[in-house]
Amino acid sequence: MKMKISDMAYELKLPNIKLNYQMLLDEANHTKMSHEEFLINMLENEVLLRRENGVKSRLRAARFPYKKYIEDFNTENYNPDLIHEFQELSSLKFIGDRENIILIGSPGSGKTHYSIGLGIKACMNGLSVLFISVPNLMIELKEAMSLNQLNSYKKKFEKYDLVILDELGYVSFDKSGCEILFNLLSNRNDKGSIIITTNLAFDRWEEIFIDPMLTGAMVDRLAYKAHIMDISRETSHRYEETVAWINGKK
Repeated sequence: MKMKISDMAYELKLPNIKLNYQMLLDEANHTKMSHEEFLINMLENEVLLRRENGVKSRLRAARFPYKKYIEDFNTENYNPDLIHEFQELSSLKFIGDRENIILIGSPGSGKTHYSIGLGIKACMNGLSVLFISVPNLMIELKEAMSLNQLNSYKKKFEKYDLVILDELGYVSFDKSGCEILFNLLSNRNDKGSIIITTNLAFDRWEEIFIDPMLTGAMVDRLAYKAHIMDISRETSHRYEETVAWINGKK
């Protein structure tokens, strides 16, 4: 007994063919496609669906708090050197080279938008990404420790092509927290790229990590082969958006 096309497509995990093979056959008969054209058309649809599902899966796994695209990031109010670097980094070459990015700026300067934009573009290009705020990272690390799963967490953390750590500087750490974070980032360094957004320049990182020697070692590791960008501006994106909203209400 011959197997049905839908059954074979299900077993081979070809959902687009399983659902649409009859429509594809009708189209092929109507347009008098050659066997080769029909096969190419059918497989192209399957490949496109698989790619689309892959992007959706990577975006979910990245845990972005919201969607911000690199194409919507307005660079016109930044200085020419920063604009050039923004354009260079949008190629994502820094991920292949395992380089870090450290974005320093006041709240509303655009650093989180830009980091998410790079992360979403990386997902759409087949790369694995994790976005997490530093305070939430510390919570997860302490939970992993309490469950004796810290080594497993570290191994997973190292496997991402890109990790985005948001909001470094909003909370300080105790000695134990500093050592755990230092160890986590040290193990990942050179294995994949890290983007850090922070409101503090390097000379104030001791306020976060307390220990001067640990702070110096952390900066040395993260800043090595890193793109360090101070994107502070006199007026923030949030301020501009608020003004525009108020004017629109008048």
